[in-house]
Amino acid sequence: MKNILVGVVALVSLVMPWQASAEEETSTSAEALLHQMDKASRQLNYEVSYILIKKNSIEPLRYRHAIEDGQTYAHLVYLSGPPREVIQRGQEVSYFEPGLEPFTIDSNRMVAPLPPMMRSNVVELSRYYDFIPMGRSREAGTACDVVRIAPKDGARYSYLLWVDTHTHLVLRADLLDRDGEPLEQYRAVSYIVNDKVAEVLENLKSVKLPEVVQLPPQPQVQLSWQVTWLPQGFESIAHNRHRLMLTERPVESQMYTDGLFSFSIYVSAADGFSVREQLVRQGRRTLHSQLLKDREVTVVGDIPPATARRVAESVTFDGVGKP
Repeated sequence: MKNILVGVVALVSLVMPWQASAEEETSTSAEALLHQMDKASRQLNYEVSYILIKKNSIEPLRYRHAIEDGQTYAHLVYLSGPPREVIQRGQEVSYFEPGLEPFTIDSNRMVAPLPPMMRSNVVELSRYYDFIPMGRSREAGTACDVVRIAPKDGARYSYLLWVDTHTHLVLRADLLDRDGEPLEQYRAVSYIVNDKVAEVLENLKSVKLPEVVQLPPQPQVQLSWQVTWLPQGFESIAHNRHRLMLTERPVESQMYTDGLFSFSIYVSAADGFSVREQLVRQGRRTLHSQLLKDREVTVVGDIPPATARRVAESVTFDGVGKP
């Protein structure tokens, strides 16, 4: 019996390092795949037609991307409804929206419904998310590696990505809530990777686009409040003080992001229209509002309701004065 126990212990001691090594290798391969995906989305010449599926809508879009002489050219077109498009030419992005004057901003990325993880810092995200390989599947008629991007703290949403095994482009992305239920889906219908896409986008070099909007410098604002709890990895990227357009009520705001999701906090003096507490969730977007003392605190963004509530409840005031 003693000899059997010794044998079992020896076998377990040999197996455990192998298992740890296998788990580490699998995790590394998942992160490496995301690096390949990010590189492909930045460097390949490609066109993808896809649909964005939300709870009450399905929106078809087409995205073209090319690199020419080290310069990025991209064109996103909404394929239904009023004409809408976004054009990127190098470090400038132009927006054409119905009912608005076309405008251009100085930026290297579109603010548009594009696949997740494009131009994301995979190394930085690995501090707050686990990259979990989920095997292989098939999407848009081709074999894909499936990877789950799951938050380590459970305080935000997760993604399930289908990545083409050959081109490493994302062909499907499911945004999942904390219960694993899909909130929205990006699904490619067809795609091509070909240098002829650069020829199609050739006219973007010479097309006349709106002048770049010159934003006035924003003065440094000392906010009269602070937030004492944030999910790990979220950092402030902008803060502001302004008046609401309709009511002229002064409001202070601050935006936070972890590189994948973002939300904003708005603080204003309570008035007769303020409600004690309100929660609205539509797809990925949550709005949580509540009264703290004589202030109305509102959290809006791509975070779960429970997280939005906890962020709002953590707001404290330093006694400098009302917003």
